[in-house]
Amino acid sequence: MSTKTLYDKIWDLHTVSELPGGSTQLFVGLHLIHEVTSPQAFAALEEKGLKVFCPKRTIATVDHIVPTTSQSRPFSDSLAEQMLQTLEENCSKNSINFFNIGSGQQGIVHVIAPETGLTQPGMTIACGDSHTSTHGAFGSIAFGIGTSQVRDVLASQTLSMKKLKVKKLWFDGRLKKGVFAKDLILHVIQKLGVKDGVGFAYEFAGPAIERLTMEERMTVCNMAIEGGARCGYINPDQKTFDYLKEKPYSPKGDEWDKAIQWWKTLASGKDAKYDEETKFDASKISPTITWGITPGQAIEIDALLPKPESLNKSDQQTALDAYKYMNLKPGTSIEGLDIDVCFIGSCTNGRLSDLQSAAEIAKDRHVAQGVKAFVVPGSEKVAKDAEEQGLHHIFLKAGFEWRKPGCSMCLAMNPDKLENNQISASSSNRNFKGRQGSSTGRTLLMSPAMVAAAAVTGSVIDVRKLLH
Repeated sequence: MSTKTLYDKIWDLHTVSELPGGSTQLFVGLHLIHEVTSPQAFAALEEKGLKVFCPKRTIATVDHIVPTTSQSRPFSDSLAEQMLQTLEENCSKNSINFFNIGSGQQGIVHVIAPETGLTQPGMTIACGDSHTSTHGAFGSIAFGIGTSQVRDVLASQTLSMKKLKVKKLWFDGRLKKGVFAKDLILHVIQKLGVKDGVGFAYEFAGPAIERLTMEERMTVCNMAIEGGARCGYINPDQKTFDYLKEKPYSPKGDEWDKAIQWWKTLASGKDAKYDEETKFDASKISPTITWGITPGQAIEIDALLPKPESLNKSDQQTALDAYKYMNLKPGTSIEGLDIDVCFIGSCTNGRLSDLQSAAEIAKDRHVAQGVKAFVVPGSEKVAKDAEEQGLHHIFLKAGFEWRKPGCSMCLAMNPDKLENNQISASSSNRNFKGRQGSSTGRTLLMSPAMVAAAAVTGSVIDVRKLLH
């Protein structure tokens, strides 16, 4: 088993007890909740006559079901309104801090926690959402959990979990111009597959990772789950500290200096041992796009779609299913494929730098005829910062819609949905069948800049051809 990695250190620091059967009772430093996976958990507590054990360590927001056009109350969707009211009531009853619409802090749960400084190195973080791995970008270990585990954390501030193995993914070199963090993580999942990380925590390391901004690191860790890993993390460094400094919930004064000294001790040392290691050369990665029905079915923009017989036997049937569903042909290029809808947003790519990279492409261009393109900031703060920079004017002038913060079309638990067999260019994280709201809708995952390029040309294109 691994030793002296950041994962091992944080795990040991948060172990409450060893449980029968080999599981560990793990203390949870920060619990994030939203309107979808929390109602049943609160109801279960009430049935047992239990109270929230540590309400100050739980933070709530609303993101999955909120509409992104008009957010006036009551919502036109009565079920969405009911879900929000239930969350409001549960937070009020249990003295839980709730970042509601209009607070200036509302947004996608994995966007608002880092930008407010709630997410910090050395933490254990849990949330009833798959992409909680995002927070590992700060040198924490963060887990997506189910509703029954949300209940457990509310009741005890602990989780029962088995310790993971640790796999180090090392990246030499640097990403080339026009290649983004989204391309890097799609490349990893394409090469290793969607099951490689099962039973593991991924540690992303090496010169190429160190060069990434904190927002880019969040993108990488966000999709660790799509490679099968339970969590992904990056060792904290000066960029981490600079990002967190002066955030609302970051330590202040002497406590800040003490925090940095402690955070520095958490990083995996030269004497750390890993269960497995894999190396990549970031300089060889090109813009990458999914073509199928899993994030692992991805391809570099200048390559041809793979022939099923060239794949591992275990992947061949899924490839055949994907080609049938996506209506694509093996051995052809995906560049030039017509696009119907372009979505920029999500917990993967809805931060300020994501919008900036897309705006660079949209500037002085216009959305192609017949294409619906819209931008959904990841939080109210992201929206405010983007508007102060005039990004919304760039998008609106180019024919994009500028929306209110929320999860939007990433999972379509709101009015933002594909229709029939539309093809979507999406900066989100999953391309499963029906993921974006239509049982026959088709999703291509790519970087925000690639989505913007598809929007202004009307088809899949190598974004490098449009860079100034």
